[in-house]
Amino acid sequence: MNSVSPLPQSRSHPMADLSDLVTQTGVIAALKAQSKKQLLQELAHRAAQITGLAERTIFETLLERERLGTTGVGHGIAIPHGKLAGLPKIVGLFARLDGKIDFDAIDDQPVDLVFLLLAPEGAGADHLKALARVSRLLRNTQVCEKLRGAEDRAALYAILTEPLASSQAA
Repeated sequence: MNSVSPLPQSRSHPMADLSDLVTQTGVIAALKAQSKKQLLQELAHRAAQITGLAERTIFETLLERERLGTTGVGHGIAIPHGKLAGLPKIVGLFARLDGKIDFDAIDDQPVDLVFLLLAPEGAGADHLKALARVSRLLRNTQVCEKLRGAEDRAALYAILTEPLASSQAA
């Protein structure tokens, strides 16, 4: 039973890529921020452009979530997230920072890769599933190395949306 499929089937696998969460417009190759607050403000600004929601509302939602505990998950990665009324679907935004910043991460390491995740107020399990998918992808050291070495927005987007199966070729 050793059949080889001519086309990769993993493209539609829900765990494989983040193309349903982030568009190329939602990828920032070299975001400038000096602090966690400035980073969250900049992300809220970009998210407002994509979602049409108020920048201040997004920013306050992110700050509120950070007060519950940091979304700096370690290894230079942060996944700020929140739920917003009026958002039609889950929206993601990825930023590679142009320098590392202190984000109060759980391992006390500075952050340079950030994936913002915004969900509709009633998203429930879908919000958690999306968070788990982002977290799973960014826990992959090879993926993070590729993201840190990518040239531009298109390259970053390609890495975020490629099927995970393709990263097993060493």
